[in-house]
Amino acid sequence: MKRAADRRSRPPAARNAERTVRATKDAGAEPAVVITHPERVVFAGLGVTKGDVADYYRQVAPWMLAEVRDRPLSVLRCPDGAGGGCFFQKHLGTRLGTHVRGVRLRDSTGQQQYLCIDDAQGLLELVQMNTLEFHPWGAHARTTTRADRIVFDLDPHAGIAWPAVAGAALLVRDHLSSLGLTSFARTSGGKGMHVVVPVNPPAPWPGVRRFARAMAEALAARHPDRFVAVAGEDKRVGRIFIDWLRNSRGATSVASYSLRARADAGVAMPLAWNQLRALPNAHAFTIVNAPAHLRRRRADPWRDIDGIEQALPRV
Repeated sequence: MKRAADRRSRPPAARNAERTVRATKDAGAEPAVVITHPERVVFAGLGVTKGDVADYYRQVAPWMLAEVRDRPLSVLRCPDGAGGGCFFQKHLGTRLGTHVRGVRLRDSTGQQQYLCIDDAQGLLELVQMNTLEFHPWGAHARTTTRADRIVFDLDPHAGIAWPAVAGAALLVRDHLSSLGLTSFARTSGGKGMHVVVPVNPPAPWPGVRRFARAMAEALAARHPDRFVAVAGEDKRVGRIFIDWLRNSRGATSVASYSLRARADAGVAMPLAWNQLRALPNAHAFTIVNAPAHLRRRRADPWRDIDGIEQALPRV
């Protein structure tokens, strides 16, 4: 048998080829999820394999499940790796796993079964089916007509430096605070930031959409040199687009701790507000360093998000 040090010195693909990953942390969740072809390279530039992806999601499952459990999901599946042909899936399919269930919802095509999971077993079953990204609704499966999360996606134009993005997120936080609303910060895993507002009691989607739009337009009017609230590449040159359009029934945003199917395997990472300016850039967290960051942090910066009671202000 090889010594542990010898195994650690080998590249991820070689290590994963020697084993079948069995990954779950849930007590009593048997049998464990079997990850086939763990040696398959998913992020080519990093040498990160399907087994490594499963290991990552196993590690973050205790925190990530709080963000995706019992919510309709869209997932990004990449059978040929992050650089291959990826596709979104939101409806329940066959052979996804025994812990992946359907939520019957009406959409433009009629009644459909939407994806939903409740535990780490379901999370890993979707990873086994080559899922890299998880995008939940801002509502729970049992109350899909009402939102309990509002997401403002700050999408900077090319060339805008990270300090400007961090400062913009803090401006959004302060504007929300002036309305009596507590908000939370998250890197998107790409170049931008998410500012997330919990709503408790949950509010009907039409009111949530009106509020999100009014909030974005107010910020753009107050800081026209920094923000724009209208989509379109030509309209946001040198500015940050406050994407409020994710706040409607059926729309999704990437989940906290989700990987992104990009070359650097970025991670959407929840942060405390006082951490923003210390970050070197918006994509500081990847599959390579996120687990170490989670081991070092003293507390979950989003630990109180579900316990906050705040109603949606009138527009």
